[in-house]
Amino acid sequence: MTEKTFMAGFGGQGVISLGMLWVYCAMKEGLEVTFFPFYGAEKRGGIARASVIVSDREIASPLVTSPDSCIVMNMDSLPICEEVAKQGGVMIINSSLVKNGTMRADVKAIEVACNDIAEKIGDPKIANMVMMGALSKVTGAVTLGKLEAVLKTFFPESKHKFIPLNMAAIEAGRAAV
Repeated sequence: MTEKTFMAGFGGQGVISLGMLWVYCAMKEGLEVTFFPFYGAEKRGGIARASVIVSDREIASPLVTSPDSCIVMNMDSLPICEEVAKQGGVMIINSSLVKNGTMRADVKAIEVACNDIAEKIGDPKIANMVMMGALSKVTGAVTLGKLEAVLKTFFPESKHKFIPLNMAAIEAGRAAV
């Protein structure tokens, strides 16, 4: 199994954190990983991207030029993902912010209202965790079975009180697809 994922959203949506948590969980599950974040000089508002590969065997090249799955967190990220998604691939689209979906008929588009779900749970900042739950269920590449342990090492102790909220967001994302 090898899953190549391209993630895109505006700065501040947690795309880089999503990619990091995805690979940390994959490593805890014994998988091989690569992770390449890309974001501009803007603190918030510019497009943030992450290319991630998880595999049960050695990864020959860390480049993600034709991703199996794409995460689209906002409208400005849609054209970028449409350009790189491989034929027959999957696009998981945050339908809270991307209202018209993809024009690509050769990809499977899955819409998840990440922001709306996150707000219902109690914090709009966890939309990326909703998306991670959806990505896990759709691809099956990373089960997230060790996520709680990863969150405890990822976040400083002062933020551990938010781990149950993040776990709820993951479950809501899985349930949404």
